[in-house]
Amino acid sequence: MALRAGVSIATVSRVVNHVPTVDPELAKRVWKAIDEVGYLPNTQARALVSGRSRMLGLIVSEITNPFFPELVQEFQNLAVEQGYEVLIGSTNYEAERTESLICRMLQRNVDGVAVMTFGIEEELIQKLVEREFPLVFVDAGPPLPNIRVLKVDYGEGIRQGVQHLAALGHRRIAFISGPLRLRSAVARRDAFIKSMAEIGLVVPAKEIVEGDHTMEGGRAAMERLLEQRELPTAVMCSNDQTAIGVYHALYRTTHGVPGEISVVGFDDIHLAQFILPPLTTVQMSCRELASAAVEALRAGIEPDHPQKNQTEWKIPTRLVVRQSTAFPRGTLPALRAVPAE
Repeated sequence: MALRAGVSIATVSRVVNHVPTVDPELAKRVWKAIDEVGYLPNTQARALVSGRSRMLGLIVSEITNPFFPELVQEFQNLAVEQGYEVLIGSTNYEAERTESLICRMLQRNVDGVAVMTFGIEEELIQKLVEREFPLVFVDAGPPLPNIRVLKVDYGEGIRQGVQHLAALGHRRIAFISGPLRLRSAVARRDAFIKSMAEIGLVVPAKEIVEGDHTMEGGRAAMERLLEQRELPTAVMCSNDQTAIGVYHALYRTTHGVPGEISVVGFDDIHLAQFILPPLTTVQMSCRELASAAVEALRAGIEPDHPQKNQTEWKIPTRLVVRQSTAFPRGTLPALRAVPAE
């Protein structure tokens, strides 16, 4: 193969191992020769020589939540582009399963792990930290060497959502949180309360209902809100699955979306734009989250990575307005918006 490409064996080795200092033109010739002969590198042999598996671990919370398959796809695409393979595990929010996944990844000699569970027990974090290899967490991680954190700006997206509803005229806005044992669920709830306070509104305790980030949990939480004598005119949800559950609960009643109750989600999963009416939601880009996770891992693995000293990556959020929000029921703008029969 070196002869076919007109380069040395050492150059072929550097290209196959993705050494960044190789001249791009030489690299093209080597890859062309690899394609022509159908060569497949032996990754286990390369790992023995280099001491690196070129494999990244990715741990997510729940593979059945549409947000996570989208995240996994983006992460895998970006990792493969950089010459890495990916080992994936789903915890289903179970501590024992999380620990089992971590042990399996350590046994496979992964070069680093991105723990994208939006909530992990502190003792499990410590188990990972003790192994002294690159780790990436979402929201928070211990201030220790080789730990990098993806900081999601929950506040900005939720603030945009609250201000959007307030601009439409809503004042009674309820919130359905995620399970409050998760740091991210608490952060989203607190961002909502703070955003409401910024526009001079206090949320009654009964209008903040704890859900579990599932469609079933969203439906149950909305059913609790429907038991109140005076209903909110809008509901913000901690994720899009919860919002879909809210839709389902309201479908069984005379309270349509958005004519009677406006609904706002969080995540902007692909499905959000196809449910009816299309869901107004706070976007947390899977691609941006995956890109930051891959770069943060590479920064801990590759000694010449330009961001090797960076410890935090900011993940922005923004509101995407669709058709699930409108003027509050009974207001003059809402009445004017109803077409005459």
